[in-house]
Amino acid sequence: MAVRTKSDPGRGSPGSESAWAPLALPVFRALWIAQFVSNVGTWMQTVGAQWLLLGHGATLVTLVQTASSLPVVLLALPSGVLADRFDRRRLLVVAQLAMCAVATVLTVLAFAGTLSPGPLLALTFLLGCGTALMGPAWQAIQPELVARSQLGEASALGAVNMNLARAIGPAIGGVLVAAAGAGWTFAFNAVSFLGIVIVLLLWKRPPAPPVPAAERERFLTALYAARRYVRNAPGVRRVLLRTALFIPGAAAVWSLLPLVAGDSLGLGSGGYGLLLTAVGVGAVSGAFLLPRMRKVLGANGTLAAGAAVFAVVLAVLATVHVTWVVALALLPAGLAWIGVLSTLSAATQTRLPGWVRARGLAVYLLVFQGGQALAAPLWGALAQWLGLATALLIAAALLLLAAASVPLWPLYDATRIDPTPSDHWPAPPLVYEPGPADGPVLVSVVYHVAPADGAAFTAAMRQVAHSRRRTGALTWGLYEDGNAPGRFIENYLIGSWAEHLAQHHTRLTETDHRFEATSRALLLPGTEPEVTHAFDATATVRDSMT
Repeated sequence: MAVRTKSDPGRGSPGSESAWAPLALPVFRALWIAQFVSNVGTWMQTVGAQWLLLGHGATLVTLVQTASSLPVVLLALPSGVLADRFDRRRLLVVAQLAMCAVATVLTVLAFAGTLSPGPLLALTFLLGCGTALMGPAWQAIQPELVARSQLGEASALGAVNMNLARAIGPAIGGVLVAAAGAGWTFAFNAVSFLGIVIVLLLWKRPPAPPVPAAERERFLTALYAARRYVRNAPGVRRVLLRTALFIPGAAAVWSLLPLVAGDSLGLGSGGYGLLLTAVGVGAVSGAFLLPRMRKVLGANGTLAAGAAVFAVVLAVLATVHVTWVVALALLPAGLAWIGVLSTLSAATQTRLPGWVRARGLAVYLLVFQGGQALAAPLWGALAQWLGLATALLIAAALLLLAAASVPLWPLYDATRIDPTPSDHWPAPPLVYEPGPADGPVLVSVVYHVAPADGAAFTAAMRQVAHSRRRTGALTWGLYEDGNAPGRFIENYLIGSWAEHLAQHHTRLTETDHRFEATSRALLLPGTEPEVTHAFDATATVRDSMT
């Protein structure tokens, strides 16, 4: 099960339009199958948990989704830091084993007949903590399994996985709940985590290059670096905005569908499972159409169309009380869901460099899962206060607004972003060797530009400013010498020498290199930037210089 290297043509060629191409890769296929079994178990348990709470009111039913998603809000960023600092495979194995243990406790309590709403929601929350721990690491290993050109297909297959499980798991769960009780759904879920553990342990993952001790980030430093990176990465911020505009309205389908099944259509647990099956069938069918849909509509068109389709589906759920019509309406909901999610996930992965990938994906998961966690109880409360139909129509209106906002706030062109590492900076020449914690470090760069090119140079340096801040700068400024027009001085402050070394060797990308090359093309012929590194004269680092 060894993973092929990135140069191996077996990983797919750029421009491949096969939706199923990643499944030709042994490790991706094995993990996909193991994840599918685990997802089936998760959806079986969700049906069992929601059905146990159905007699306790709409708010408690929707809190099952909140208990599953809220941990991502609390733990996504710390989980991303862990996934960037430690071995991602080992982290995934630990998370799976922990979730297996929690699901086992749920099983024992369910069979003992002592599983009340409080412990059920608490243990569901703990399972959500495991999901939050593994989420960034799971997303971050995808570029190790498939070529960059196949990340869109891999993301789509991940959505197919979830929705196919959504099609099968609830149906099986509904039958089990009706025939034998909810305990068996919890038992299956407990066992389902072991498949992923086995595949991960058998994966012959190439060892990651060791990070020099001088460049290792502390936990809080790494956490702050993630926030700083996202804040200064316009492409990533736009993906997060589009996610935040879509998820709250779309979450109404998942949080209110049990009420649609039970209150509006008068169905039992089996009928609810069949409605979820319709969503899953639509998602699987959408996987065949997705490459063609992206080719015709583009990424932004796919996002707008997906939000509009979801709005129509919600309107049907609010106004139609015929089971077969509702089931048919849920088919395009599955297609729209997979189209939007795979587009957003692939857009996030293709815009993040390796050094901060898990943390960046953690922010994406924070917005995605957090939107669901916060929206679910809101839709439940609105359904109790204003009625189920009104809550669904409000969600539909929000999605129509999200679709209409795509031309105003579209995703940026991904071809302009290349996260490939670029080690183009020379080693900083110093007369002494600072320690990793020494700092802060003031980096000054002097440029000589023809006065006539000053405005163009200043405009080009705005992109360099984002680059500096993304890769570690706490502050940044560009100044022109008052006594020498055309002599520009760039100053930026780095928190420590370790961060500056990381900036040199691991954090810069080909996109950063392009921004620098654009600005330096405007320098006077025969001149080069003059770089100096200065340390706080009042800090202990000064003692090492004397």
